[in-house]
Amino acid sequence: MKIATWNINGIKARIDNLLRWLQESAPDVVCLQEIKSVDELFPRLEIEALGYHVETHGQKGFNGVAILSKNTPDEVLRGLPGADTDEQSRFIEAVFSRPGGVIRVASLYLPNGNPVNTEKYLYKLAWMERLERWASSRLPLGEPLVLAGDYNVIPQPQDAKHPEQWLNDALFLPATRQAFRRLENLGFSDAIRSVSDAPDLYTFWDYQAGAWRRNNGIRIDHLMLSPEAADRLVSADIEKYVRAWEKPSDHVPVVIELTI
Repeated sequence: MKIATWNINGIKARIDNLLRWLQESAPDVVCLQEIKSVDELFPRLEIEALGYHVETHGQKGFNGVAILSKNTPDEVLRGLPGADTDEQSRFIEAVFSRPGGVIRVASLYLPNGNPVNTEKYLYKLAWMERLERWASSRLPLGEPLVLAGDYNVIPQPQDAKHPEQWLNDALFLPATRQAFRRLENLGFSDAIRSVSDAPDLYTFWDYQAGAWRRNNGIRIDHLMLSPEAADRLVSADIEKYVRAWEKPSDHVPVVIELTI
């Protein structure tokens, strides 16, 4: 089973790239972030024509997440529990039946948090606490669980080309990285780092200052695996080539293969 995460940075602007990638990469489940579309205007017909089921949790103009899948999910839940007043669309989860049992997959778009001396950073940390509580509640189910998305977290210095440039950024502050480690301490493993300690593994390159050409990137898109999912991990990869296409997202897909 091939599962992917991709911050598409606007589904309407990137629909041609998405359709091309779906045909070339052929993932079974795709977790999209930053679709920047309300549910009613999401281009589902073009995607469904390729054989994918579409579930969205959209928002006008920004944020928004979706799960595309070759099989219809058994259950879909929208919104991260823990804050009834939170109107930002950043979380959707789905459960799929497989020959080897069920698997739960979540698509999440964690807040950026900048500027750090504002409510935006407090919201980021609070959102991460809610994610930790939610994950803690799901682990006892004993299902393979994949938390896939744009975390807006640079976990370690090796996950940035120039970590010194990010020292005061919300993506790399100690409190941000500590919150990410608390998720790992629950038992979740970082799929990419489970298979490689190599440097220069990035998932995001800014549009400015020739970042892509100079490979000045950061790794902020992650697939975090519960112990039951980690036991089934076959491979993990960053499909970097997509960043070289015309009108690219500033993120690229990250993919895993599980035996289930």
